[in-house]
Amino acid sequence: MKRLLLIIDPQIDFINGTLPVPEAIPKMERLAAYIKRTDGEYAAKAITLDWHPYNHCSFRENGGEWPMHCVQNTTGAAICPALVEPLYTTHGEVTVLRKGVRQDSEEYSIFRNEASSVHLDNLINGLHIDRIDLCGIAGDVCVLDTLKDGIKRYGTSMFHVLQEFCPSLDGGKALDMTIKKLLP
Repeated sequence: MKRLLLIIDPQIDFINGTLPVPEAIPKMERLAAYIKRTDGEYAAKAITLDWHPYNHCSFRENGGEWPMHCVQNTTGAAICPALVEPLYTTHGEVTVLRKGVRQDSEEYSIFRNEASSVHLDNLINGLHIDRIDLCGIAGDVCVLDTLKDGIKRYGTSMFHVLQEFCPSLDGGKALDMTIKKLLP
């Protein structure tokens, strides 16, 4: 079985920045250890990043529901430092995909960004991926939307959610309920 590790938005602003998610620090540290421990088990690793322009529609300052976060080329948009070394020193190529790049659209799911979605499709099909292990921040927002869109695209058998690495704003309730409802 060929697997892809898909990590959603492991970014500083969601860990200890402008929009921190409870338990993000310990869960990302445990994810870093998991990546080292499973070295060689993944054909590839893909990381999604919120990559918002300064005046993004989701920001409260612009009428949205969130504080300003993950602004392009800022420290808050960077990948969690604990994950960088494990990602790049273990086997399997690393692909970084961006979403939320346009001022006027929110893209919680990586599949909502056309360019990143095509790139991810090419990666999955090109490597003949059989299973996507999904995790990241926040479990009840971007991970959940990516899971739902991914199931529509690839079916339920393609996804396995690593819930222990999915800190959530709601304590994991929405993601857990969706997994029980949709996944075998």
